Amino acid sequence: MKYIDEFRDGDIARKIAERLAEEVDPDKNYSFMEFCGGHTHAISRYGVAELLPPNVRMVHGPGCPVCVLPIGRIDLAIQLALERNVIVCTYGDTMRVPASNGLSLVKAKARGGDIRMVYSGSDALTIARQNPEREVVFFAIGFETTTPPTALIIRDAQREGLANFTVLCCHVLTPSAITHILESPEVRQYGTVPIDGFIGPAHVSIVIGSGPYEHFSEEYRKPVVIAGFEPLDVMQAVLMLVRQVNEGRCEVENEFSRAVDRDGNLSAQALVSEVFELRTSFEWRGLGEVPYSALKIRPAFAQFDAERRFELAYRPVADNKACECGAILRGVKKPTDCKIFGTVCTPENPVGSCMVSSEGACAAHYSYGRFRDIAIVAEAS
Repeated sequence: MKYIDEFRDGDIARKIAERLAEEVDPDKNYSFMEFCGGHTHAISRYGVAELLPPNVRMVHGPGCPVCVLPIGRIDLAIQLALERNVIVCTYGDTMRVPASNGLSLVKAKARGGDIRMVYSGSDALTIARQNPEREVVFFAIGFETTTPPTALIIRDAQREGLANFTVLCCHVLTPSAITHILESPEVRQYGTVPIDGFIGPAHVSIVIGSGPYEHFSEEYRKPVVIAGFEPLDVMQAVLMLVRQVNEGRCEVENEFSRAVDRDGNLSAQALVSEVFELRTSFEWRGLGEVPYSALKIRPAFAQFDAERRFELAYRPVADNKACECGAILRGVKKPTDCKIFGTVCTPENPVGSCMVSSEGACAAHYSYGRFRDIAIVAEAS
């Protein structure tokens, strides 16, 4: 399987690990944040962390769109289903994110809400066509990767004149969140960790290109290496970051050159720009309010904006006090630092958002890392 098997070769992984061991400065500590949950999943699944030198630490970042989706946004979708008799369509992982009053979309469905899992926004559009007497809302979430398909269905709905279809838009932007992590007073107040560089997301960068990350290397003096999601991609990216730190360089490098270039997908960007505009602020779970970090539907497509049509008022909701997802999303704590990790909070019964998606830090560690934890404890005793 080209572009898969060759990026999971154990012999090559060991060679990269040997090169890392040779090149790290024993007097330095390196902390690199992988922003994307796909990288977090790969690190846990393939044991990448165990191949890195002890003084190289991987910090889990915000991860996936499901992980950073605030409770108040899910409450809006539940309100539409239970109180407004709306058909709500969304992706599978979103269905299980905990909301207020012990609910989630899947639990609201059990209470009678017409909530349907779809594989794409076009599925929601099809449901709207099949149910002309019902209002259908697509609960759209995602980073820049899933934004162009949402823009496309909104444009298609306008061209069709589909009157019973709207979108509850919760699309968020990666570079704004990285900026917030680096400089926001709120994040400094909540707590964060020193970060020496970033592994840039793969799928997001296919859309936006490597250009937007140049801001971090130039203004914040932080190296960025865009990497694919295979284990050798991640290890090579870490090696490239170590070399930048050792040489005092702060550049944007592209390990994922087989899929990413500097400019990205210009057609997708133009479509997104046609349909969406920036929100002045948006709440991220774990980060609080992040300026200019999300998108809303432009006035030209206002008839397809669920927030306008149903006059929805957003209210922030605090996370469960026992849950450490907020600190984990900022890289301050590890999943095992949470008292309810693996006991009360599991993938079958997630209390926090990090345990819902397989790309969440807690779910990834529960699936793979916890077995290594058991082995380490057994060896120590």
